[in-house]
Amino acid sequence: MARRLALLLLLFFALAPLGAMAGAPDVRVRLVSETTSVAPGGRLSVAFEQDIPRGWHTYWRNPGAAGTPTTLSWSLPKGWSAGPLLWPYPERLATGPLIDYGYEHKVWLLTDLVAPRGVRPGTLVTLNADAQWLVCKEICIPQSARLTLPVAISAAPSAPYATIAAKFAAARARLPIPSPYQVRYGRHGTQLILFVASKELAAARPTSALYAPFSGGQIDPTVVQHLRRLRGGIALELEARPHQHGPLKGVLELRDAEGTITALTVDAPEGAVPKVDFARRATQSLIFVLLLALGGGLVLNLMPCVLPVLAIKILAIAESAQHHRARVAAQGLAYGAGVLLGFVGLGTGAVFLRAGGIAVGWGFQLQQPLFVAVFALLLFTVGLNFSGVVELGRNFGGGGRLTNRADAWGSFFTGLLAVAVSAPCTAPFMAAALGYALSQSAAVAILVFTALGIGFAAPFVLLALMPRWRRWLPRPGVWMVRLREALAFPMYGASAWLLWVLSAEAGSTALIASLGAMIGVGFAAWAYKVSRPAGEFWRRAGGLASALAVAASLSALGLVAQDARATGAVKAVIATGLNAQPYTAQRLAQLREAGRPVFVDATAAWCITCMVNEKLALQAPSVQQAFKRHHVVYLVADWTSRNAQITSLLRAHGRAGVPLYLYYAPGAARAKVLPQILTPDDLLQLLGPPAQPG
Repeated sequence: MARRLALLLLLFFALAPLGAMAGAPDVRVRLVSETTSVAPGGRLSVAFEQDIPRGWHTYWRNPGAAGTPTTLSWSLPKGWSAGPLLWPYPERLATGPLIDYGYEHKVWLLTDLVAPRGVRPGTLVTLNADAQWLVCKEICIPQSARLTLPVAISAAPSAPYATIAAKFAAARARLPIPSPYQVRYGRHGTQLILFVASKELAAARPTSALYAPFSGGQIDPTVVQHLRRLRGGIALELEARPHQHGPLKGVLELRDAEGTITALTVDAPEGAVPKVDFARRATQSLIFVLLLALGGGLVLNLMPCVLPVLAIKILAIAESAQHHRARVAAQGLAYGAGVLLGFVGLGTGAVFLRAGGIAVGWGFQLQQPLFVAVFALLLFTVGLNFSGVVELGRNFGGGGRLTNRADAWGSFFTGLLAVAVSAPCTAPFMAAALGYALSQSAAVAILVFTALGIGFAAPFVLLALMPRWRRWLPRPGVWMVRLREALAFPMYGASAWLLWVLSAEAGSTALIASLGAMIGVGFAAWAYKVSRPAGEFWRRAGGLASALAVAASLSALGLVAQDARATGAVKAVIATGLNAQPYTAQRLAQLREAGRPVFVDATAAWCITCMVNEKLALQAPSVQQAFKRHHVVYLVADWTSRNAQITSLLRAHGRAGVPLYLYYAPGAARAKVLPQILTPDDLLQLLGPPAQPG
């Protein structure tokens, strides 16, 4: 028996890797030729396309800490020749503590094939290639494919199709170019200072840089690379590997404020470089970002998401301030603790998701249908509490004769609730701070989220701790009860809006399930309330009915998780009257290649700031007429559900959340970034006067 058990265990562990491989998604690959025919002796550009499953990645020529690069081996007819693979600049991919260089989503590896001069026009040639690659997520799976490409031989080859030409142009734009500037590096302890001598480059003010070596053993890729602009050029701080020697050969990627990346191949010898104090610069940058986060947290209190909750807490202070100064101070501190815990929790969640390879930003939790459904149910329950249908503890809604501990706990959970309801809104200053935070180490990211929480909690905490400030509050009265009841309706409205978001993210089944859960909670609250004044039997019956209704509501929410599905371009049907199109990087590249003016609206169904901008600015008749006169193409980057392309667009412009508004003028090298709070005048000034007919 023991021998059989041992054999079964051995068989299980032997087959487990095969099971994991069977569950791994395949990378869809194909060969794409720029033209369908080639002349004798002519050159044919071919792309090896990898369509990589979401959350997985393949590797660059230097895979980094682990992995293997993609290979493409040609089997060509006699006389044909193939050039080397041309590698687009890579992404820096974090997999736990390791850093790899590779590609996500879709990538084109280009190569050139040359036909023999003696091949006869009118013939059809089939070209064969064997491709091998490694695709990784939590596990790495080697994959391969045998590919064929039919090519016609013609004395007059056809021109490429417009769509194919645009894709090849976009792929070539990602190929690094030889650096036109002098590049060298120097040593400072274990650090290497890579210096690019160019006043022109320094004047362009790149915001970040990445050096990716062609081979391992040069630098430690896990250490953050700090950029410094100098009077005579730019310098990048790298962490050297032990026994590093010889020139630095690799790709230097420079990103500007608009997110445009310039990739240069460098071959940097060792030499003299300027002295740079990177530590001081990094400290100054962090202090500035923390001040932005504090300011963003302060302004976030004025956003419509948070005002109803804050109004209730101010009522609680006004009710207690006359006789319970110690209680008010305890409420303020407890509220601040809840806010800080909420923001630190959001920051920690974002850091862990980022470490797992998931791109996140502000409001990322609202991209999860189950969270949206639970959040809608929570706000509906809070509305019932404000209306007096169910009591969650009087202080949760506006004070009462409870113990000090109950008051403090009520304020603590109100702080958590305020953080939760703030997610749909983005305040000025927040975007830059969060964009910086989510590109730095875990400690820096959590520090920025903490500063944001301090700014958010500060007004209420100071009001609770400063007796002189409380003198400006109105005296308690019946008006407080009526206002408390009136504030229930913003909670109901927020619940209805979240249900609309849920329907966009997960469909009608999830919507019906959530409505059923709300009915169940409403019945549970009613049954519990009406049974309290009755006898013992009816109290028990009411409690049992309430428990069963809550259980049924939780079961209904389980259907939301089952029906969750990603939907693209939900916002493409917004009523702007501008013939909105869904955003894709390919579509943007095609329009820019064609010289069209393009306006990109990065938005989400759960973003209240976005909705306000759409109503007040984008839907203004004068703006719509101006867009039509200038023939502006309106692209909607809908971030309602998680979308890797849109997350990359946000990151490229230093943002961690929506809204983001970009305008690409015809022929412009980069986009103009508009303010987060739009006005019609902003958009009209952006376009300028209409072009005069020729």
